[in-house]
Amino acid sequence: MGQKVHPIGMRVGIIRDWDAKWYAEKEYADYLHEDLAIRKFIQKELADASVSTIEIERAVNKVIVSLHTAKPGMVIGKGGSNVDALRAQ
Repeated sequence: MGQKVHPIGMRVGIIRDWDAKWYAEKEYADYLHEDLAIRKFIQKELADASVSTIEIERAVNKVIVSLHTAKPGMVIGKGGSNVDALRAQ
């Protein structure tokens, strides 16, 4: 009887990349909770924008969030107003 392997776990590092790109030893739990809060907030605020993937990268003093969406106009807004509002929140 064969073992069942999760398809995403099998593909990570080969044809897919991680959704979170950062490393931490002592602050791992804090960063993980922050990532979950960011993902929950974005999914709530941009529920109508068809966001498929949320990628989070962490550098020394900044967090970079990349969104893959089917409707970029709803995320960006007129003149980038929605992006500025999301950054402020």
